[in-house]
Amino acid sequence: MAFFDTMGASTIFVFFFVLLGIVLVLMGVKTVPQGTQFTVERFGKYIKTLQPGLHLIVPMVDRISYRLNMRERVLDVPSQEVITKDNAMITVDGVVFFQILDAPMAAYEVNNLEYAILNLTMTNIRTVMGSMDLDELLSKRDRINSQLLTVVDDATDPWGVKVTRIEIKDITPPRDLVDAMARQMKAERDKRANILDAEGYRQAAILKAEGEKESAILEAEGRREAAYRDAEAREREGEAEAKVTSAVSEAIAGGNVQAVNYFVAQKYVDALETIGSAPNQKVILLPMEATGILGSLAGITELAKDAFGSGNAGNSGGGGDISGAGTDKSTGDGPWDKQE
Repeated sequence: MAFFDTMGASTIFVFFFVLLGIVLVLMGVKTVPQGTQFTVERFGKYIKTLQPGLHLIVPMVDRISYRLNMRERVLDVPSQEVITKDNAMITVDGVVFFQILDAPMAAYEVNNLEYAILNLTMTNIRTVMGSMDLDELLSKRDRINSQLLTVVDDATDPWGVKVTRIEIKDITPPRDLVDAMARQMKAERDKRANILDAEGYRQAAILKAEGEKESAILEAEGRREAAYRDAEAREREGEAEAKVTSAVSEAIAGGNVQAVNYFVAQKYVDALETIGSAPNQKVILLPMEATGILGSLAGITELAKDAFGSGNAGNSGGGGDISGAGTDKSTGDGPWDKQE
């Protein structure tokens, strides 16, 4: 009976030690997820960092002090008021992207890492944006982001943190300042529109003046060419008239009076044509008798017959009678006197 009591006590003792060993082993086995690192302390002192995977530590001696997320994270920067260089009050907010590169430094070099990064960013936003005018703030966000990133990244480098990006989300000026900017923008656009209209009118006036100039030049050249042609025509007409006059003079010198009759009849017919073509004439008064016209026509007929060599017999025929009928010297009815 004592033997069984001894066996029961030893079994319980072994079972207890086995159970304790299992518990200690389970306490020493640590699984680290991907994207995370654990820092291990032994008796309160940092000894190592556990990378993602399965690890064993000494139970009851080593302990996990910090579990750090090594992935890139984002912090919202709350809105804050900033006074610009030209004393304009604006409201600004943004975001910060950062990543832990060194787990022990992030765990032991700074207390409350996210809070420290947030306050450092807000302070530098006021510093950087307070040194710029409002127009620069509204038009040069890339410059602001670059300056903030440089300053904050340098400040967080001892913490084992890499600040990858800082972005300003909203810049909100006061309402009255927004209205003033809207009026300024409208005035600037109106100014540009007026300048463009003035340029358009100027170009149109220049083109119109150039067109009128070209038109005047072409018109003057046309008048010059027409005058030249008219002068040349008058010259040719004068030459022709001179030749006719010379021919008539030679005919008169040769004793041929029909040449004189032809010349006078031509002028006579031209005068009648001019009187008849006048637009304000309805009635034509002839200050001579019809026998005078017949006599002129007879003279032209005689001249034509002489020119074509019809013979002396034809010259003394009916044409002579007509001529005699229209050249009565005593009455002076005919414009020409025929000589036999």
